[in-house]
Amino acid sequence: MKSTNEKTIAVLNDLIETCKDGQNGFRTAAEDAKDAELSRVFSNYAAQRAQFIRELQEQVRTLGGDPDKSGSVSGTLHRGWINLKAAMSKNEPHAVLAECERGEDAAVANYRDASNNLYLDAETRALIERQAAGVQEAHDRVKQLRDSVTYAHR
Repeated sequence: MKSTNEKTIAVLNDLIETCKDGQNGFRTAAEDAKDAELSRVFSNYAAQRAQFIRELQEQVRTLGGDPDKSGSVSGTLHRGWINLKAAMSKNEPHAVLAECERGEDAAVANYRDASNNLYLDAETRALIERQAAGVQEAHDRVKQLRDSVTYAHR
């Protein structure tokens, strides 16, 4: 049976993988975006995820774990980010934003699941909840941008 610390480290390592997926997805979207404003938004969210990864890795180390030795229980890439490259090739901002939103749906769900774990210590829970608010804000902004592109093209 896993100790509470091991369970917490597993949760944190899963969130690290979630953030890596988001960082890579947003970086890809930023590099391929034709619109300068979209590129800036995506770059900012990629940087946000890089910061979240550093914070989560530090917490894993604080708890005596190794953030580089554990894989994600949810797989190596969240399904929401898989179709991003296909959307990019179409050069349609709405399709790209829809794929980014799908990736963020997965991130929001993973953070929700993580924060519902009863065995988290107060410090870890506060970290996860603070980051979850940032992930939710990113999701909502991407959705807002997607909706504005949808209505602009009608």
